[in-house]
Amino acid sequence: MTNIKDIARLAGVSVSTVSRVLNNYKYVANDKRESVLKVMEELKYTPNKNAIDLIRGETRTIGVILPYNNNPAFDQLLNGILNIALENDYLITVLPSKYSKEREMEYLQKLKSKLFDGIIITSRANDWETILPYSEYGSIVSCEYTQHTEIGCSYMDRYSSFLDAFQLLKNKGHRAVAFTTARLESNSTKQMIAAYNEIFGELPPDYHISDCHCLEDGYGAAKQFLQLPERPTAIYANGDEVAGGMYLYAKSEQMKVPADLAIIGQENQPVGIGLGLSTVDHQLTKIGEQACSLVIKKSREKVKIPYRIVERGSV
Repeated sequence: MTNIKDIARLAGVSVSTVSRVLNNYKYVANDKRESVLKVMEELKYTPNKNAIDLIRGETRTIGVILPYNNNPAFDQLLNGILNIALENDYLITVLPSKYSKEREMEYLQKLKSKLFDGIIITSRANDWETILPYSEYGSIVSCEYTQHTEIGCSYMDRYSSFLDAFQLLKNKGHRAVAFTTARLESNSTKQMIAAYNEIFGELPPDYHISDCHCLEDGYGAAKQFLQLPERPTAIYANGDEVAGGMYLYAKSEQMKVPADLAIIGQENQPVGIGLGLSTVDHQLTKIGEQACSLVIKKSREKVKIPYRIVERGSV
């Protein structure tokens, strides 16, 4: 079996020069690089990636813990991560979790085993105290804020964005405001409820529906809200797809948006743009880009990405 010593001998260069060519180092004379590549092609030599990773002490692979793979918000985060990975010649391995604590721990164990240079956690099931010990084995970066110094993060101020969205609806004259969330037990849901309470006071029990992820969920949520004895005049949806479903239900009932029902969504997604829905844009693609940059730089910085509210005709 051909090895790098054989290639060095046939190319008339040192073993270290062959190693530099395999690792794509810049500082190799062109004639020596071409000689090595020519011998490799003639011998049909395929380098062992694991051996190269061992030599250079890195895999140039980043794991991304992703709860769902068919969710527009997580797609935006992943898109940003892929943008930076491609620019820097890194590979991305998607690690679907479905919020399983056990599955997350399996992925962190892979970081400990040096299968990844780092891991990006887009959203998590485990608490930070469980995750922190693994930060000594590689970079761990979160897409939500964490005060722990061992973990870098790329994040937005979600609570402030909720306050601004509810305040916008209040400023438009709405007092009966309902909203939807994805997971009842998530920090995001807790923050949204707290923001609602701060702007409108105590949340009526029927004005919050959880487990909403897609257009069909939004359609069903709007139907449920609008059949209440005291129906809301405005709804804040936890995504533009969910908001799009609400819009379609309102139209099916010959309701005018925003005269009969105001709707605001999240994340500035194509369906919202197409339907002219107002939205809270958390700039998730930028958060993903910054998270990937932090892993590549092995940085533990806390980078805050600004959100923006985009007003269209639905409020």
